[in-house]
Amino acid sequence: MVSLEIHYPNGKTFHFKKEDRKIKVKKYQYGNRGMTLEDDINESNKYYLSNKIAVIHKKPTPIQIVQVDYPERSKAVIKEAYFKTPSTTDYNGVYRGKYLDFEAKETKSETSLPLKNFHEHQIRHTEAVLACGGIAFVIIRFSKTEEVFLLEGEHLLKFWQRMESGGRKSIAKDEIMQYGHYIPLGIQPRIDYIRLIESLYY
Repeated sequence: MVSLEIHYPNGKTFHFKKEDRKIKVKKYQYGNRGMTLEDDINESNKYYLSNKIAVIHKKPTPIQIVQVDYPERSKAVIKEAYFKTPSTTDYNGVYRGKYLDFEAKETKSETSLPLKNFHEHQIRHTEAVLACGGIAFVIIRFSKTEEVFLLEGEHLLKFWQRMESGGRKSIAKDEIMQYGHYIPLGIQPRIDYIRLIESLYY
């Protein structure tokens, strides 16, 4: 039996055993697709790439390997590793000569997006992207209603500053509907956020 420990930034440890065969997977009802927001964005990015529309990639989560066993000369088995806290956001790439950088967030709440879903470094990174003339935003999905919105980075920063000044610790859905942009779900691509970027910035 092979076991592996992976340590998350919040201090929790995940134990994986090779003999474990049953893994519970939470399914989301996306018109019989059962995909998460990240899955849908990844599929949309593949569509953009294959059709030469945009080049957008998900940044891999950095991992620090702590313990490695070498049962054979040609084989290495990772026994213990840590997920490092990413220093930037989820996705980046280029569209029509402009740099794009964004986060993808899901919430089970029907009325708001908690700002605790963001990290300080992601906010600082968003500020830096905007300061250099890039396009920064967040794609938000309300899981229970399957509604997806694009909220521009400038508005995200204002809501963050409001929290830092002692204001509410979440963005109300009404505010997302007011300042953000609804993205209807499609087929190819599933989440056509590039169409919105086209209308907002070009």
